[in-house]
Amino acid sequence: MTKFSADRPLTPAEEAEVQRMIASDPDNPEITDEQARGRTSFAEAMKRGRGRPKLDNARQAVTLRLDPETIARFQATGEDWRSRMVEVLDKARV
Repeated sequence: MTKFSADRPLTPAEEAEVQRMIASDPDNPEITDEQARGRTSFAEAMKRGRGRPKLDNARQAVTLRLDPETIARFQATGEDWRSRMVEVLDKARV
């Protein structure tokens, strides 16, 4: 049998032991009623919208067919090659 179980109510002696254990832990004191009122639940704290926040000037996804050599040259410049490609296109301003 488990010493403390959620399947049954605590006896008065068990409740007293739990309270003694709480009081004896200086690193994790029991919160006061005032502190408890100011807290938010885990579900509330984790509630947020799905995905990334919307940007005011978000980029649009497009499909573009390029020569393999062109792509290879940009990829050779490093991980952020897509951003560099955008910079080149922005400078061209066709």
